[in-house]
Amino acid sequence: AVVVTNYLWRPLLPRIVEAVAPGGFLFYETFALGQASVGKPSNPDFLLRPGELLDAVRPVLRVLAFEDGFVQAPHPAYVQRIAAVREAPNASAADRYNLSI
Repeated sequence: AVVVTNYLWRPLLPRIVEAVAPGGFLFYETFALGQASVGKPSNPDFLLRPGELLDAVRPVLRVLAFEDGFVQAPHPAYVQRIAAVREAPNASAADRYNLSI
């Protein structure tokens, strides 16, 4: 699995997505636009635009869950989070839709 938290360097994002091995997962959460109203980071270069993380992942990985909004805890923040999988070649339907992983 590839896990990324509180990090955004847009030139690296495609390489992070490509690093997920067949059958592997990506879990990514970082700050989004709106964050400047509640704290740091406030530089828009380090804040995801609406749906940006989803758009970056979707061409390569199958999205299992996506959230884009405001969280109150552990501290107020605007975030985007995604859980996605790179399906293994020749995965059966039972593998593809197995929610017991």
